Amino acid sequence: MNIKLYELREDEKPALAEVMARIGAGDARVGGDARMAGDAQVAGGTQVAGDEPVGTGAASRVGDAAKPGAAPQASDAPKRGAALQTCAAPSDITIDAVPDELGIENVASAQGFDAVVISGRSAMTAEVLDRLAELGVKYLATRTVGVDHIDVAHAHELGLRVCNTGYPPEGVAEFAVMLMLIVLRRYKPTLWRQQVNDYSLGGLEGRELGRLTVGIVGTGRIGQQVARILGGFGSKVLGYDPYPSDAARAAGIEYVPLEELYRRSDVVTLHVPLTEENRGMVDAEAINQMRDGVVLVNVSRGELIDVAAVTSAIEFEKIGALAMDVFADEGGIYHESRVNDIIRNRDMAYLRQFPNVVLTPHMAFYTDTNVNSMVEQGVRGVIAMAEGPGSWASEV
Repeated sequence: MNIKLYELREDEKPALAEVMARIGAGDARVGGDARMAGDAQVAGGTQVAGDEPVGTGAASRVGDAAKPGAAPQASDAPKRGAALQTCAAPSDITIDAVPDELGIENVASAQGFDAVVISGRSAMTAEVLDRLAELGVKYLATRTVGVDHIDVAHAHELGLRVCNTGYPPEGVAEFAVMLMLIVLRRYKPTLWRQQVNDYSLGGLEGRELGRLTVGIVGTGRIGQQVARILGGFGSKVLGYDPYPSDAARAAGIEYVPLEELYRRSDVVTLHVPLTEENRGMVDAEAINQMRDGVVLVNVSRGELIDVAAVTSAIEFEKIGALAMDVFADEGGIYHESRVNDIIRNRDMAYLRQFPNVVLTPHMAFYTDTNVNSMVEQGVRGVIAMAEGPGSWASEV
């Protein structure tokens, strides 16, 4: 099986080497200048000895990109790393890994490959998918939980099989709770003041998370892990999900209608995949149902919020604080160095200047565990899909 892997970052090279060793693949070329075979080798010459496959062997649900409250699997237990899936892997596998994004301009580079593995910056439009199908590509994996950069319906029409990854939920969940603490304890203005030797306390009084009610919108694996962490603080945890689950209840979540969650919560945190149905769900109507001074946290997708409505609510102090790891139209900005550039995203630039707004560059997922998991599941996903329908739990 020939696999073309795009968007390979430097930090992913060791993970790819480990994957090659685990699955016993025949050969891999990284960036066109290094090969890995048997005991995997990356460009720097580091040897990675083979070891046992990662995971428990139990298929896992697709994190928060699936129905958020679907029946819990073994991975729903609060055990780190339990989201990894395993599959049989033949030795006649070759991987060509490059740093380039995949688009219509370079889609011809996928010729001769059975499968393509991408990440979130490669937009799989109908045009790109048509060309991939013409070139003989049969399988497509994304090393992300979200699949909103892929026209999945069109891929299915072409007979292309698609999967995403369901990396462990702890990293994103911990980051979400960290953002809550940062804005509740007014860390941003505190940091600003210290940079000019202002160590006064006026205006910096914070709030204690354990005394607040937190509403979790979307109670999949990440939402459940957020609830477990909040339980340690002593917070009251409410949840809304169209697919309630016993696993979420066991994590300490009390299910309520969405309108009630908005009305009762001091903090509202979003953990849902982006769909056409929920695009802009946090709009003026939703905000008006929330408590005055509500804290809003979003580590899912920027398009879940109506930026104009949220901005207005911050200006008029309806929203007490906003913390977002994602932003609408973040492509070409986040995960890039733009230190000498003019950023053409006025909403982002305007929101960033508020002392009660914290923006981070889509990095909640970015832990050593998750990077390894994303690479592993991307490669294993296309291998497993080739074994037949139903062979990979993260197929979409």
